[in-house]
Amino acid sequence: MSPLQEFIAARDALLAARGDLAAACRGFKRPTATHFNWVADYFEPIANGNTQAALRVVDDAGRDVEYSYDALRLRCNQVANFLAAQGVGQGDRVLVMLGNVVPLWETMLAVIKLGAVMIPATTLLDGADLEDRIERGRVKAVITHSNLADRFTQLGAAAVRIVVGAEVPGWLNYDATFSAATQINAASTRADDLLLLYFTSGTTAKPKLVAHTHTSYPIGHLSTMYWLGLQPDDVHLNLSSPGWAKHAWSCFFSPWNAQATVLAYQYDRFDARALLDVIERCGVTVFCAPPTVWRMLIQQDLKNWRPALREAVSAGEPLNPEVIAAVRNAWGVTIRDGFGQTETTAQIGNPPGLPLTPGSMGLPLPGYRIELIDADGKSGDEGEICIDLSDRAVGLMQGYLDDAERTDAVMRDGYYHTGDVASRDSAGYLTYVGRMDDVFKSSDYRISPFELESVLIEHPAVAEAAVVPSPDPTRLSVPKAFVVLSATATADADTARSIFEHVRARVSPYKRIRRLQFAALPKTISGKIRRGELRTLEQALRASGERAEQEFWEQDFGPQRS
Repeated sequence: MSPLQEFIAARDALLAARGDLAAACRGFKRPTATHFNWVADYFEPIANGNTQAALRVVDDAGRDVEYSYDALRLRCNQVANFLAAQGVGQGDRVLVMLGNVVPLWETMLAVIKLGAVMIPATTLLDGADLEDRIERGRVKAVITHSNLADRFTQLGAAAVRIVVGAEVPGWLNYDATFSAATQINAASTRADDLLLLYFTSGTTAKPKLVAHTHTSYPIGHLSTMYWLGLQPDDVHLNLSSPGWAKHAWSCFFSPWNAQATVLAYQYDRFDARALLDVIERCGVTVFCAPPTVWRMLIQQDLKNWRPALREAVSAGEPLNPEVIAAVRNAWGVTIRDGFGQTETTAQIGNPPGLPLTPGSMGLPLPGYRIELIDADGKSGDEGEICIDLSDRAVGLMQGYLDDAERTDAVMRDGYYHTGDVASRDSAGYLTYVGRMDDVFKSSDYRISPFELESVLIEHPAVAEAAVVPSPDPTRLSVPKAFVVLSATATADADTARSIFEHVRARVSPYKRIRRLQFAALPKTISGKIRRGELRTLEQALRASGERAEQEFWEQDFGPQRS
């Protein structure tokens, strides 16, 4: 079979097994070609002459542009020719720092076809973060917006500089790509050649460079396609910022693997009503958004919108039941959860057609053999989420670039170790517990910060929360919550009392919040909470014997039953 035939066969087996995860897992066969180029071997053959919409980009200024599969095939070739004329070729590193604009998708296609290596970067990057990517990524070329060009003062003189938008002295303008030829031969890329370099957000150390190949994301995201429930001709909207792995997951590989339409929504400031209007007006059938967005959407009367949604998906943390119920009652669709990392594609999820277990991430997805490994290295029903390497998942990263020590640490003892902990019920459903580094003990009981944070954010006054261990002479440590309040809440004793009562009514005594502090949360550039900083802060605070401003203890409100 040709690479195209192998890929289509693997994809179609998953599409046919919709609603039958066991059959999907049994029938999934990873393509075996030694050489593979997703654009040349898959995208171009299915795009040639195809007038179906591949990409539609709308923004809050009223712009609405649409490209067919065939139109993007031609634009891919023009951009590839332009890049090649500047000396960008196979193996060269290209940093792409663009928002949700059409050139982002054109560039990604072109870079893949050329066999170059893409370094996606968020437009939030600046200063040391950007310098680190340029230096450690060994960047040969940069493609960014005109108004961001001045951030690249540290680029070497030989680097290729390209801007989208207005002319910038010393930079090439992206509009020149429209004059390039529409034919170019693809690079002969091996299946294990480097394709993507993602800098992880790094909550405790410098970001790691996650290395993905010409198969690990392009083919590996067949599991993500299955979890999302994408079908040919769907219109898929995913709210994720370019530069992060989830954007490639759900705005590029997964929908185009299914031959669906990618809908991208570019906005300067989030507006729930405007988003709902886009979902309805553009005929979105599959919608994926983080829990924060879903919580903002249900503040509106969802029944005022009648979208064409068939699938609703969320990832990152469990949604509280009230959100799921509100969406189901308004639209008749149930939000499904899933789990994966930058280092992988979707590993675990609730695909369409399966019964849901409240709070569960779901079941292992096609192509992944998941084990829960405990502290003694034994497989059981609670432990670290690990991927069995005896039949290596196609969606697993190649490793951490230029960091054999870190790679060996996560690829040890026959497993890839995710660093995340989960539990498994009698039906095989997996429920997230937390990061291994974040789980702690209180009176010899194991505490999941993630579980407590999920309870906290159900309180109407709580916008965000992070739970860390607070040193305690009796219990070793007790759970303390750092809380960011909603705009209408007041940081006072009454609010603290209400939050303590809310948690006490919902969790067992051994794991309830004993202390809380109203404070901002330190975060990485990607928005992940730096719990390590909070732990260090809390240890220093307790060592001082003092309390922080706006800190409250459960005992402040009278004696409590243990």
